[in-house]
Amino acid sequence: MSEPSIFSRIIAGEIPATVRYEDEQFIAINDINPQAPVHVLLIPKHPYPTLENVPTSDTDFHAQLLLTGRKVAEKVGIAANYKLFMNVGKNVQDVHHVHLHILGGWKSGSGHLNLDL
Repeated sequence: MSEPSIFSRIIAGEIPATVRYEDEQFIAINDINPQAPVHVLLIPKHPYPTLENVPTSDTDFHAQLLLTGRKVAEKVGIAANYKLFMNVGKNVQDVHHVHLHILGGWKSGSGHLNLDL
C-alpha cells in the first residue's frame, strides 16, 4: 500500500494547514504556493488519486465537488469573479489526491494567470 498523500495527512490532522471550509465530504485549505491573491484547494476526504478514479456513475460526488467549490468561493469572498481549475492524471498532478483549485481576488481586469499549476 502506498503512503497517504499530504492531503490525507492534512485531513487526518497530522500536518497543519489553514482550513477555509470543512464539511463531512470536503476540506478547503489555502494553497501554500498561491497563484492568485486568493488560492484555495478543495479536497475530498475520500482519497481518490485522480479524477479518473472517481466512477462516472457517482454523479453525487461530481455535483458536490462543483457545488462545494461555489460555496467555498462565496465563503472566501470571491464568488463574483473566480476560476476553478483541476489537474487530472499522475503525470500532471503534483499530489495524487483529487483537488480543485479555486482562484480569485484579482483587481478589476487583472484576472489573467498562468494555469500551469
